Amino acid sequence: MSVIKLSHMSEIEINSAIESNNLCRIAFIDEDYPYISPFQYVNIDNILYFHLTDYGKKKKILAKNPNVCVSIENFKPNLSKYYFISMQGKLKLVKNNDLKKKVVSQMVKRARENYSENFLLAHGFDKKEGWEHFTAKDQLIYKFELINKPIGLKSL
Repeated sequence: MSVIKLSHMSEIEINSAIESNNLCRIAFIDEDYPYISPFQYVNIDNILYFHLTDYGKKKKILAKNPNVCVSIENFKPNLSKYYFISMQGKLKLVKNNDLKKKVVSQMVKRARENYSENFLLAHGFDKKEGWEHFTAKDQLIYKFELINKPIGLKSL
């Protein structure tokens, strides 16, 4: 029996997939077991940025270990076509207020285009307050610093 392997995505395909999506999963290293959670991201100048709430498990894990794995995937419901990208790196807190405002503004723009206000709950906000409340507060924004070249695999 021969081994069948998935095709590797080119760098152009990987970059296009990252740009066309804005949801991913991040695996954090929490002592003995990984902790995986979904996130919205924005890609600005080929750097991924994420918003974290100022409470909860993810923030505590990051304080101990900033190393993460980011996974982006896309597939047709019947799995006739799919891809997934895996990237290893570190999350670093962004302190520049202008950059944080730019990231939050882009997140809100993408969220308004694609999601209901129920998605505000994932960011730690009451949906009744709307997206304006998200942009009004100083947010915890993290920058993803890629360590290894992304790995992208796709269906044949």
